[in-house]
Amino acid sequence: MAITDPLEVVILSIIVGTLAAIVYSLRVLVILERRIARMDLNVERIARKIAAEEMKIEEEEAKILAEQRMIEAKLGIKPKNAKKKK
Repeated sequence: MAITDPLEVVILSIIVGTLAAIVYSLRVLVILERRIARMDLNVERIARKIAAEEMKIEEEEAKILAEQRMIEAKLGIKPKNAKKKK
């Protein structure tokens, strides 16, 4: 079966071009999805590092407060009470 009508050639060209555009668009979407996934992993790693650092800071604060209370107890200083909120 040979295509001889110019209109059929134009229609088939449009269909093939549209299919090629769809395939290319899907390829671009897959590439973008991979990039976004990598970015998400990097943000997750950064968040874990920040959480670990915050835990270290909280431990240091707890040690400092414990030392401060111990020193105040040895000196006989009464600890300051927190202000009550109304």
